[in-house]
Amino acid sequence: MKRVALLTALGQRVREARTERGQTLRDLASRAGLSLRFVAEVEAGRGNPSVASLAGMAEALGTSASALLAEPAAGLASGPRLLALLGLRGAGKSTLGRRVARQLHLPFVELDRRIEEACGLTLDEVFALHGEPYYRRLEREALEAVLREDRPLVLATGGGLVAAGDTLARLRERAVTVWLRARPEDHWNRVVQQGDRRPMADHPEAMAELRRLLAAREPLYSASDHVVDTSRLGIEAATRAVILAYSKTRG
Repeated sequence: MKRVALLTALGQRVREARTERGQTLRDLASRAGLSLRFVAEVEAGRGNPSVASLAGMAEALGTSASALLAEPAAGLASGPRLLALLGLRGAGKSTLGRRVARQLHLPFVELDRRIEEACGLTLDEVFALHGEPYYRRLEREALEAVLREDRPLVLATGGGLVAAGDTLARLRERAVTVWLRARPEDHWNRVVQQGDRRPMADHPEAMAELRRLLAAREPLYSASDHVVDTSRLGIEAATRAVILAYSKTRG
């Protein structure tokens, strides 16, 4: 295994082991006697720990250095089909997802929340500290972790997942995908109603940018198994439409 691939695999193993034990990055760094920044670099696949550092992390995680250096297991090829909701922020993924999950008696999972739990950072901190490529790696790993649960559930994905070709392809192998389409104004208003005013802060062209982003991603979103227009239908009818789509397509 090449050096970069080895460090990437190591970072994934460390992150997965830490998450399974419910530890934060700070917890692991403290228990291993290492700096927070160094542990974060290891998890990002950029840190090259010494034998002693690796042994310290392994002990803090209740595992062995050889287990941390093992290649990640291949993901599942088949299993229960998920219901995956796609769309930009404000599409209604969380609101509809919870309603649909409740009516179908299935768990509801937000992929971005899983990412935050796994790395012990908010999404804003992930992007600020490590950038989008690192976030995309976490996104793929979080999806694989969800798939390993091997159970049907309702999954709200991040708005940009459709732009990550490999991750989207992996999702479509195992999920019924539904694009929650909405007008740009509805995306905007729903986000602001949730108390998030960042879309308009210091960005006078924010609405125009939102329109451009929707237009650019529409071909990707529209390739979903189903499309449900939340602006036209409203919450109740959209919920029924999503459930019907899942029932028809689920294998």
